[in-house]
Order: sequence, then structure tokens, then C-alpha cells
Amino acid sequence: MVKGMTYNLDIKKVNIAEAKTHFLRYLDIVENGETVVVSRRNVPIAEVHPVPKPCVEERPVGIDRGRIVPASFFEPLPDDLLDAFEGGGGSEWGHSSGSTSGRTASAHAGIRRVNCRIAAGFR
Repeated sequence: MVKGMTYNLDIKKVNIAEAKTHFLRYLDIVENGETVVVSRRNVPIAEVHPVPKPCVEERPVGIDRGRIVPASFFEPLPDDLLDAFEGGGGSEWGHSSGSTSGRTASAHAGIRRVNCRIAAGFR
């Protein structure tokens, strides 16, 4: 027995002429959860399936209650890690060594550090 394979037994196969003639009928079939495969000369060219329904459940309020952002989150990242994010940097991060010129404005560097900290995740 083959494991991991699933078969959708609710597949309707139609040719292009039939799909054009009875388009609304096949849309009703799709709306009911079935899949319609459209073929040209018995070769499948399109598959029409229902769009997944959006989640109607609301997210619970306060799921992060009690979670604290560590103070280290707001500390600047090391320059070698910043350089790695910017495409340069030392060999420690798998890049060739190089400097990132143009980091003259301290405000710009501060914003970049915060953005990189967000990209690196909460640690």
C-alpha cells in the first residue's frame, strides 16, 4: 500500500466544449466542494477547485499575556552581524570581509539596527 497519497474522488472531468456550454453548472459543482478538471483532447489543462473558506473564528484576545520583551532586544546589534545583513561583513557570517561605507548618520544606523533586530527575531 502506498502511504501519503490521497485521492479526491469528487473530481469531475470535462472537455473544453462541455465546460463552455455548462459553465455555471460546473461552478455550482465547485461551490459544493468538488474539483473540475478541464481537458483538451483528453489531456488535462486546468483544474478548478473551491477557494478555501476564510477562518471565521476570531483570534483570542490576550494570547501573549505575560510575555515580556527582553531588554537585550533594544540593544544595538554587533557590527559584524549588521554587515552580514547588508551583504558585507566578516567571515564569521559566511561573507567575505569588507566594510560598509556610508554608515555616517547615527540615526540611520539606529534604524537599521532596530530593523535587523526585528529580522533576527526576539532573543
